Amino acid sequence: MTQYRFRTPQRRGKWYDTLDQAQRFANAIGAGFLCPAGSFVPYRGTVLELRPKDQGAAK
Repeated sequence: MTQYRFRTPQRRGKWYDTLDQAQRFANAIGAGFLCPAGSFVPYRGTVLELRPKDQGAAK
């Protein structure tokens, strides 16, 4: 499983299990926003990071 987060030059978001979740909360760190049509619009300098989720970690 892959986790996602957005990073800006000044801030890093939390890791989320789905890209949809990461996009919904990106506005909290100033990484982008969801337009009224539902598409994600990243701000300039925003980077999407991915990592494998540790399958052995407790939930």
